[in-house]
Amino acid sequence: MNSYKVINQKNWLRAMHCEIFRNCIEPSFCVTFEVDVTNFQKQIKLQNLSFTLSMVYAICKCGNEIENFRYRFLNGEIVLFDKIDTAFTWLNAETELFKVVNVPLLDNLKSYVELAKKTADNQVEYFTAPLGNDVFQCSPMPFLTYTHISHTNSGKKENATPLFDWGKFRLVDGKLLMPLSVQVHHSFVDGLHVGKFAEKLQNYLDGYNLGENTNVEN
Repeated sequence: MNSYKVINQKNWLRAMHCEIFRNCIEPSFCVTFEVDVTNFQKQIKLQNLSFTLSMVYAICKCGNEIENFRYRFLNGEIVLFDKIDTAFTWLNAETELFKVVNVPLLDNLKSYVELAKKTADNQVEYFTAPLGNDVFQCSPMPFLTYTHISHTNSGKKENATPLFDWGKFRLVDGKLLMPLSVQVHHSFVDGLHVGKFAEKLQNYLDGYNLGENTNVEN
């Protein structure tokens, strides 16, 4: 498990908001929006890398830069992780069943994609263990484009792991547009933070190049 700090709720500015949404029947909300992957898809193709795994990296890199995405409930306390790693679904083409693969988030895209591909190819089990608190869950769905998505609900109100989904991109006026969905726990994340994430991600996708000299700031 990655390192974290326990939040002192007595002087935490978000304490009241957290408590209100923590007790909701459905404490999570999901937002779907389109991202422009024109430049990113071109650059990834030039490097002969997996677009899906490259998107996992881009999303989780930008997600880590939003502090609110790194809050979790843990053993009755609220904690802020220093780093969040990755978990993604990977399809077995023969069985048409997916497996869930866990990979640590590395410092650059190419190294991450190479490790993720190797890990996914070598993993035999569909599910190796329950996912930890310190991951982002990614579920690529490149089979169709969509305007809305929903998720199964485990009934665990304190499951605050953000979920990221994306669909098939489509060509619109010379641009490749792709639907992307973000589900987050309202105790920690508001629409403002989803908006910041969307901006960071779009800037990263637009600015990515073969040298990956891309540091995205607010």
